[in-house]
Amino acid sequence: MAIAASGVQTGPGQVRPESVAPGKAQDAPGCSFRNVRDRLHSAGLRPTRQRMALGWLLFGKGDRHVTAEALYEEARGSKTALSLATVYNTLRQFSDAGLLREIAVYGSRIWYDTNTGPHCHFYVEDRDELLDVPDDMVPVLRLPVAPAGMEILGADVIVRVKAA
Repeated sequence: MAIAASGVQTGPGQVRPESVAPGKAQDAPGCSFRNVRDRLHSAGLRPTRQRMALGWLLFGKGDRHVTAEALYEEARGSKTALSLATVYNTLRQFSDAGLLREIAVYGSRIWYDTNTGPHCHFYVEDRDELLDVPDDMVPVLRLPVAPAGMEILGADVIVRVKAA
């Protein structure tokens, strides 16, 4: 079975996940409130109260996968006054600005990943959970040549699993 993942070009049609590319600096897990403000500024977003609150929940705990509904419940649990529509709008803004990676698992369900670099995922169906595939489990992969006049932007791999 052939599997392709987005990453760093290593040769014609070959990619390596960016997280194992030579010279890639790794970010420390989590970030401070000031780091959230700096991330928003760097992405061209104004650090509003809602963006800061959601940014802290998203980025303050290191890399994670979250749905809009789960983030909304987390915000409510931390006594942050936000509507579900605000959470959806903010996640879209963060994604458009490159702060989050959107991952469509099935149907219209979207997961948001704070690790925006190319990597593969396990979707645990019986727990409705998204996990990163460890880098050492992803080989150098060959992508097909893009059709004439087009370029490959990336490829997502989601391996569906369930408890045995």
